[in-house]
Amino acid sequence: MALKGNLRDFSTTQLLNLVNLARKTGKLTINGLSENASLYFREGRLVYAATNAQEGHLAAMLLKTGKLTREQADAINNQAANSSDRVMGKYLMDARLVSRDDIVQGVKDYMLEIVYDLFTWTDGDFFFEQDALPANDRITVPLNLDNVILEGSRRIEQFEKLQDELPDLGIIALKITDKPLRDVKLTQDDWRVISHIHPRNSVKQIAMNNNMDEFQIRKIVYGMLQAGLVEIIRPEGLEQKKTIAPITRAGRKAASQSPAEKRSVVTKLIDRIRRI
Repeated sequence: MALKGNLRDFSTTQLLNLVNLARKTGKLTINGLSENASLYFREGRLVYAATNAQEGHLAAMLLKTGKLTREQADAINNQAANSSDRVMGKYLMDARLVSRDDIVQGVKDYMLEIVYDLFTWTDGDFFFEQDALPANDRITVPLNLDNVILEGSRRIEQFEKLQDELPDLGIIALKITDKPLRDVKLTQDDWRVISHIHPRNSVKQIAMNNNMDEFQIRKIVYGMLQAGLVEIIRPEGLEQKKTIAPITRAGRKAASQSPAEKRSVVTKLIDRIRRI
């Protein structure tokens, strides 16, 4: 299948549909404006994904998906830097740091985040290399493209809304309100974000500190704003502009709502996220 072009003319959704329907085996490379991605397929199923910014070795995958701490990942890289992913996986299981299910789920989540991000790309050259497969030492997890395409399409709609609510993550920071955190059920990712809230940390910096992409951090921050747990401020040290537009519709809406209204919004948001 000789396939090459640009995402301006042929979207990620169309590319994945084509690979899926043709049940193709090979490597799809997409060179974006600031990042490159490589997707590998076997008989129409996604089996591996990586970017030039995220090499895709097992320790990095498990760190990114929260299966390992930074300290654990650094220690493993120091001890087994030259080991294959399969050898490293056995080492991790023998050391009881992770289970086999943790590894499979970690690799799966890592791949999906890369692919879901590609659905938001609107420019970039792509090329499909027939029958190319990832190195034998990599751990692969076959995924049904029908489900990937369906979820990716949903995320496009959500990403556009979240981007409208929180347009520039580099010029906003967060401040925790007086609302007791115990009143709201928080996820592990929520706590990770909260632990990095500081007047000097922009939301973009918080995302980088937690290895989160823009979709993840926007969804978490949007939920916290609606729940009244945080408010948006300007990062300390950021040069003030002469005219400062209203922060976001979400911030204004959250500020005007009563506690009961906010709880209602939180419940709806949690139900929506659970359906994702």
